[in-house]
Amino acid sequence: MTDVARPGTKPARPHFSSGPCAKPPGWAADHLATGSLGRSHRSKLGKSRLVHAIELTREILGVPATHRIGIVPGSDTGAVEMALWSLLGARKATMVAWESFGEGWVTDVVKQLKIDADVVKAPYGELPDLHALDQSTDIVFTWNGTTSGVRVPNGDWIRDDREGLTIADATSACFAMDLPWDKLDVVTFSWQKVLGGEGAHGILILGPRAVERLESYTPAWPLPKIFRMTKGGKLIEGIFKGETINTPSMLAVEDYIWSLEWAKSIGGLTALIKRADANAAALDAWVQKTPWIDHLAVDAASRSNTSVCLKFADDAVTGLDDEGKLALVKKIASLLENEDAAYDIAGYRDAPPGLRVWCGATVETADIEALGPWLDWAWSQARG
Repeated sequence: MTDVARPGTKPARPHFSSGPCAKPPGWAADHLATGSLGRSHRSKLGKSRLVHAIELTREILGVPATHRIGIVPGSDTGAVEMALWSLLGARKATMVAWESFGEGWVTDVVKQLKIDADVVKAPYGELPDLHALDQSTDIVFTWNGTTSGVRVPNGDWIRDDREGLTIADATSACFAMDLPWDKLDVVTFSWQKVLGGEGAHGILILGPRAVERLESYTPAWPLPKIFRMTKGGKLIEGIFKGETINTPSMLAVEDYIWSLEWAKSIGGLTALIKRADANAAALDAWVQKTPWIDHLAVDAASRSNTSVCLKFADDAVTGLDDEGKLALVKKIASLLENEDAAYDIAGYRDAPPGLRVWCGATVETADIEALGPWLDWAWSQARG
């Protein structure tokens, strides 16, 4: 492999980070509306822009009118924590984990909130048996495992007559995958994932069953102000009408709006999914013909079309332990960054050593295709 030639063509945009992700094609800072900057988010203008962001989110994702959409602090983490601390404890929970973020929610629920919970796990690259989950419990899971490249293929396993709530961390699934809103009681995501927005803001989507739980159940533990969604036993509706709990960055809001308007202009969710699928297919085509790499996700049916995680083929790294593989990952990532051929493609720190390439809709398929030869070149240099 040491004789692989240095490719002559680079990706036009070598941004393959899994968060913050690549900005949409054509993005530039001077394209953003700036009228709301320097204004109160509670002004008529500020609130109208927050409402506009919510309405565009609903339109593009196809969120039904029965579901509330709120902009909340703390990115996806903040949105998930609001749900866990406010909704859980009324009944037993089932925590489902097959990668690091799911493991984090297990820690919060079992060790911090100390809720009675079954913990169902699967190793990186695999899914547990979702059909076997106890749906009399509240089920918490990630729709797309950002650090494992494994996603839930559909919601067929979620019963319409479930007794518990379904709480889905969908931060790298929204805007790239179809979500069955009638099956999901809580959905969360953050702007810096699929649409390449800026960080620190999350979206919390509540279905009717989640609202009913909020208005009929009071947790045994105190709730910080930043988590409180009810007052006097009733949902604070303003949170879901642009009246944010704390002060948002209006610059980040305008950036998110620009990305939403771009998504709408290309054809909405259908077009976004098509772009992500094309990118994932282009990367898979390279994987299939490359002997030194393989998908971390075992089953193609549950393989992510956004955060595609790759591992070294066993025969390619014979004799290397995890430390040696990690060194190889760092070398490859460094070589590519120094060449401005690919940024931020090292696998997540808690995942098995490997590479991770973002294939969401804001990435161009031509850039994925141009990346393959550079990966081969970097591999040859690192192993050489």
